[in-house]
Amino acid sequence: MSADVTGIDDLDTYSYELPEELIAKEPPEQRDGAKLLVLNRAEQSIEHRTIRDLPSLLRKGDRLVLNDTRVVPARIIGHRTATGGKWEGLFLRRGEGRDWHFISQTRGRLLAGETVTLTSIHDPGNTPPLDVKLVERDADGVWRALPDSDDDVFELLHRYGTVPLPPYMQRKVAADSDWERYQTTFAATPGSVAAPTAGLHFTPELLNECRERGIDRSQVTLHVGIGTFRPISVDRLSDHDMHSEWCELSDSTAADLRQTKADGGRIVSVGTTSVRTLETAGRTGAIESWSGETNLFIRPPYEFQAIDCLLTNFHLPKSTLLVLVSALAGTDFVKEAYRIAVEHRYRFFSYGDAMLIL
Repeated sequence: MSADVTGIDDLDTYSYELPEELIAKEPPEQRDGAKLLVLNRAEQSIEHRTIRDLPSLLRKGDRLVLNDTRVVPARIIGHRTATGGKWEGLFLRRGEGRDWHFISQTRGRLLAGETVTLTSIHDPGNTPPLDVKLVERDADGVWRALPDSDDDVFELLHRYGTVPLPPYMQRKVAADSDWERYQTTFAATPGSVAAPTAGLHFTPELLNECRERGIDRSQVTLHVGIGTFRPISVDRLSDHDMHSEWCELSDSTAADLRQTKADGGRIVSVGTTSVRTLETAGRTGAIESWSGETNLFIRPPYEFQAIDCLLTNFHLPKSTLLVLVSALAGTDFVKEAYRIAVEHRYRFFSYGDAMLIL
């Protein structure tokens, strides 16, 4: 029987073989130069296009929804002040007052009350070290800490940190090009530890062409957290504990989205992060404003309330993102699309090519 009918709760349903050389470790030469695999659900057809074709593939009256989160230089390094042992951390979010929240790794066990000393990754010779006191560690291994500075947290991260690239890019220190290319051109609200990668394809020119064709645009915010890197560790999706992320959709955006639907237009989500925000805001059947944490896990079978179409990159096997895409397009159709993408040498993951689901 079809995987669309049986096995949708089985994690192995969302596995596929990916040759190592198809993982995109560097950005494409041009931001809008990616290939685009177009899936038409009504016709069950698959077509090869490019990102620059996107405006012609949408309709007048459709509305793109972009995630305007900004990636912060969240990877920080230093040493344990007392012992000199190497230390590395990943900033997750700002707490109350001057509090930081981060995860870290070092040899041995860190203790509350201990201090770590940060070293600037980019300019250690001209940037004095920064002491950060560890206050307490929660059950998930996240530390609450207090830096010895009154400066804004994001100013400090830009001074000491670097862009936190996914492990499969196989470089710990971001290249100069990553500071520009691992960020959307419309990024505005700092807070993410990973880019909303479908948005990386858009240039101002591409967005302008969409507007000229009568395709509207709205922005939401979802700060991508560390959970996006964590694999599903259970065999059945129904047993998975979905991570939470902070997102926001304003009153005016909600009104624009409702009007688009009332006028017969389609809501075209740019990326899975926008999907998660929109579906959280549309849980009651009508899209309303939202601000707060969401732990929504979109998996088959799922009845979408807000979005109609999706632009997305190609995702890791057995990931919550691939599960979400399968909930929208069907597991068998997505498996076939991924098989074709591999056969035609599409580039995968954050710096890779894209898929449009209509």
